[in-house]
Amino acid sequence: MPSVSFDPRLRLQVGKDNNNNPNQHGVAIEEIPGLIKVYKDGHVERPPLVPNVTCVVSPELDITCKDVSIDKLTNVWARFYVPKCEESDTMKLPLLVYFHGGGFCVGSASWKGYHDFLGKLACKSWCVIMSVNYRLAPENRLPAAYGDGHNALVWVRQQTLDASSDQKWWWGRCNFSRVYVAGDSAGANIAYNVASRVGSLGAINPVVLKGLILIQPFFGGETRTNSERTMVQPPNSVLSLTSSDSYWRLSLPIGSNRDHPWCNPLAKGETKLEELRLPPSMVCIPEMDILKDRNLDFCKAMSRAKKSVEHVVQMGVGHAFQVLHNSQLSKARTDEMMSHIKGFIHR
Repeated sequence: MPSVSFDPRLRLQVGKDNNNNPNQHGVAIEEIPGLIKVYKDGHVERPPLVPNVTCVVSPELDITCKDVSIDKLTNVWARFYVPKCEESDTMKLPLLVYFHGGGFCVGSASWKGYHDFLGKLACKSWCVIMSVNYRLAPENRLPAAYGDGHNALVWVRQQTLDASSDQKWWWGRCNFSRVYVAGDSAGANIAYNVASRVGSLGAINPVVLKGLILIQPFFGGETRTNSERTMVQPPNSVLSLTSSDSYWRLSLPIGSNRDHPWCNPLAKGETKLEELRLPPSMVCIPEMDILKDRNLDFCKAMSRAKKSVEHVVQMGVGHAFQVLHNSQLSKARTDEMMSHIKGFIHR
């Protein structure tokens, strides 16, 4: 099984063959087959199961796509999608800062599913999208990804204030009074915690958070919900209860359980939610996701805490349907979800 290194020229994960000595790292202590294998000595393997792609986009999308370094020290970068649609050529566009999924442990802004989904979303929703490639666990356990997300917003602010910045090709198109933080699965968890951090630390003008978009947010808890206990998943499901538990063991601070507030935002009751300063939120929930009930409970708690929140259920599809499934039903539900996101951003 190949280990993963990082090619700074492409900013993509690439394999490195270790077959000459397959036992050099000892016993594997955690594994999600096909995605990640962690050894007792700390070595981590991430097979290239999902293809990484460069910034090439389909001409029919009519967008500009480029990779930009955010922090050379941590190797955090972002992929930008800037629409050239006729409807938006003469107007400033909202900025959508997006965090990919992968249980905090796998995934990339260069994964083909995210590249295709976000390119289409940028053009269909008339917004500039900044897809952040944050650091992964277990090498960088939480809150590293939250810090990377917040730092990405601070970096955006710095670009807008730097007259010599060479990034005007994207920020010159943005209306920074309409910035949205979004993500799916673990990326939605990151978006939620980044928005919470902005609310507690204060404004980063001229960047103004107008909304939070959570697509099947990856939360958990020691007590199982009904959908976690009974939802039957296909063998090739991208998220099972077993893999969910593995992701949390690898990403939470060592010694924490699933009632840590980064995993379970309701663990300390709704008083904590009432104290948060959050922008209006939209939550997208697949009907066949094991996280369905936990996401619905989260929305109800947000409402009781007097937060502005709405949710929409995508019928007949499961976790990560918008980036990993190519069925006609998944495509139809993805188009529906994009329409909801567009409506939320432009209301």
